[in-house]
Amino acid sequence: MPAARTVTPDGDVILLVSGESAAARAAAHAQDDDLTAVIEITDVAPVSVPHRIRGRAWLAGWLTPVRGDDRAACAALLAERHPVGELLGLSEASDLPYSARPAWMMLRLEVGEISVDDLWGAEHVDPEDLAAAEPDPMVAHEGELLQHLHAAHGDRIGELCGLLGPRGARGMSAVPLSLDRLGLRVRFTGGAAGSFDARFDFPEPVTDICGLRRAMHTLFSAASH
Repeated sequence: MPAARTVTPDGDVILLVSGESAAARAAAHAQDDDLTAVIEITDVAPVSVPHRIRGRAWLAGWLTPVRGDDRAACAALLAERHPVGELLGLSEASDLPYSARPAWMMLRLEVGEISVDDLWGAEHVDPEDLAAAEPDPMVAHEGELLQHLHAAHGDRIGELCGLLGPRGARGMSAVPLSLDRLGLRVRFTGGAAGSFDARFDFPEPVTDICGLRRAMHTLFSAASH
């Protein structure tokens, strides 16, 4: 498991890994661009629900150590997005031979192919789309917000079944499953329809926590009426 990872503006994935890991050892001794690798990312819901895995992604490409002038820029990018102590001094020490390197190493995955299987379906993603993508503004807060909604507002989440039309039924349990700038997804269980997910779109995309509060208030008000 990498200690940190991030995506460069060009769409490469930068990984901070243990210098003793199999990936670091293989990359250190491989010739440029001849070491193929696949990263598998599993997205697990931060709340307890049946079938808790929300999605998986596979990024395949070519793995190389970060070298030359790129080290300082990649270390700064990692430190900005994942401020971890392992990054201290990394850019200065990476010119050392492998046997003398510190405990951590930066690797670059030049992505050639991406597959995603998640709540929205399965598809291939162009590497150019990964490079152009921006993080959702809710991503840093999603886990905490979903846990708060489940623990403190579970009754209000349950009221959303009133917006489901024929699928809605009393007695169903409702757990918030995912949250992004566009809306909330809830998993309902216990009704005649069994277990299913429902997506509740916000009136407009939210950009911060204040906007999310307004969007949730609008959603709950619609359900209560």
